[in-house]
Formats: sequence, structure tokens, C-alpha cells
Amino acid sequence: MPTARFLDSLQTVPATAWDALHDGRNPFVSHAFLSGLETYGCLREDWGWQPQHFTLWDGDALVGAIPGYLKTNSHGEFVFDHAWANAYARHGRDYYPKWLGAVPYSPVTGPRLLARDDAQRTALLTALREQLPALDVSSAHINFHTAADETVFDDDWLLREDIQFQWQNPGDWVTFEAFLGAMDHKHRKNIRQERAKVGRQGISFRVVHGDEATRADLQAMYRFYLQTFLEYGNAPALTEAFLRHLAVSLGRGLVLFLAEQDGEPIAGALCLRGGDTLYGRYWGGATLPGLHFEACYYQGIEYCLREGVARFEPGAQGEHKLARGFLPTIVRSRHWVADAEFAEALRDWCRQERRDVRRYQQELQGHGPFRAEP
Repeated sequence: MPTARFLDSLQTVPATAWDALHDGRNPFVSHAFLSGLETYGCLREDWGWQPQHFTLWDGDALVGAIPGYLKTNSHGEFVFDHAWANAYARHGRDYYPKWLGAVPYSPVTGPRLLARDDAQRTALLTALREQLPALDVSSAHINFHTAADETVFDDDWLLREDIQFQWQNPGDWVTFEAFLGAMDHKHRKNIRQERAKVGRQGISFRVVHGDEATRADLQAMYRFYLQTFLEYGNAPALTEAFLRHLAVSLGRGLVLFLAEQDGEPIAGALCLRGGDTLYGRYWGGATLPGLHFEACYYQGIEYCLREGVARFEPGAQGEHKLARGFLPTIVRSRHWVADAEFAEALRDWCRQERRDVRRYQQELQGHGPFRAEP
């Protein structure tokens, strides 16, 4: 029988063993990304992130894993459960610590149950349930899992759904003009006007991959990242050393869109590239008309069209993305609650939330930018 272990660091697992458990198409579950967060100071226990990865071993061979963390708050998760924590507190109970299977700070759908087939994913999930009491946690949560993972959860894992705005090429767009051509006149005109504003300000863009980024490129992007967090009064979690690590370890998988004016970088957007998806993660820079939309959306769409990348996920939230071609897409998470009474109450809560999310998605679809098919 496989042996289950919680690990407080990925440094104890060879990268080749970890990466053999997934197909390599999602950079966020790679050993390089996850171990880099630990090594380069992006996870701090006082921020509520304590690595506690769940693994299954057959002798010395790693056969299953879930990137996981002990959480003492809900910071940086993007599946909001503050109402659950408040309900626990009103009943004199402790909601924290909880265990979270996710990628820190990254509301990106991807594999979470890392194993070679459904049988091993099922065994992994069963073993996790058996081992959770040893952690003395209120609950376990697996955020932004894939459809492949979805098939192995049973009814004890409560289902939550939410909306993200994502771009997808139906297959016949090969240029930005072809993409615009699928829109109605109003939305097509608005996008052209936004892009024209950027051009009139003398702003140009450089697309820089990790394997060609200079130290100055990375320093500029990190400066823009810091600026955004400071403007919103939030503490930046990522370090410049981590960004340099991504450039080396991911190479072409790191994509920077750097805006320049008079030869100087003034803004940038940081993306990661997977097998068929571009993932928009961070942006920062000058507050000039149209620059945010150009850096975060239009440059990414052009990149996908040029490179043959089918999907573009620009991050969580933001109804303004709809008018720019990003359609409402369902994302999912699963939740196991140790207390049976709380679990039953939350089951009804989740059911109502899913109805509300589906209704919201329908409403949004009625305001999309694309022309209706005959």
C-alpha cells in the first residue's frame, strides 16, 4: 500500500519526480514554480502560508501529490470563504487552521490532484481524507481544479463555482482584425479607439520571453509590480529573486509585455505561458489613457493569435473584460468540512451560490461583444 506523507518543503522532492506526475502544460504546478515560491521568500507563515504538500509514495517512488498549505487566514486564495469563518466564530468554533490544495496567489485553473490516472487520483484523495485529522484542521479546500480532477470528487466534497472572464479562439481567428471582425460595430469601434489612444502617445511594446530578458527588463517589470501593490495598499508577495528564477527556469514560459515611451519602459504586464494557454498575472505602470487595456489584454490576444495559443486567462474578476472579448467562464473548487452539521448547512449555501453564479453568467452572456450567429 502507498505511504502518505505531508511535506513542509518541496526541496525534499526531486523536480523530475514531481514533474512526472503532470503533463507539463500548466506552469503553476511545476516544481520550478512551487519550490521557487518557497526558496525565494514569497511564502511567509505570518501571511498565512505554510507549505504542507500531500504526497503518496510507493517505496521511494512518488506516485501522487497535491500542492498544499496550512492556512491561518484566507489571504491570496481568490475563493472567498470569510462568511464560513464568521459562521464558525459565531458558534465559538475555530475555522483556522484549514488545509488548502492550491497554487498561492494564483486564481488559475489547473491540475491539483497530481497523479497518472483516475485510479491514482482517487487513491490520492482517499488518502488525504484519512490523513487530515492528524493536522487538526477544520476543513480542506482544493481550488481551481480541472475537469479531469472533478470526476473523482464524491458528494462529501462541496462544490463551489465562480465566474472568470477568459478569451478563447474558436479556431478561425488568425489576426487581431479577424477577432475584431467577429464583434458588433460598437465594441469593435471602442477597441480600435482605445488602441489608437496608446499609439498617439508614442507608446510601443516589446514582447520579451524569460530566456531573452535582460536584468534591466526584469527589474523594470518588478518595479511595475511593486507600484501596483503599493498603490492599492497591499503587501507584494513575490520577490525580484523569484522573478529572476522564473526567467531562468521557465524560459519561454515567462512572457513580458513591456511598454516603452521615448526609449524608456513605462509599464508592463507579466504572463506565464502553458501548453495552450496564456495566463495574465501582474501589471503595473503609468496611468495613461488606454495603456492598461493594451498591456493586459490586447497585447496578450495578439500574442495568442501570432503564436497559435488557443486561450488567454487574464486573471480573476473584472466585468470590464467582457467588452474586450473575454467571456464569462465557470471555475470550480471543492471543499471538505470536518463538522457534519456545518457541512450540511454549507451544502445548501453552496447550492444557492451555484444557482446565483449560473444566473449571473446568463445575464453576462446577453451583453457580450460578439455578433449573434444567424
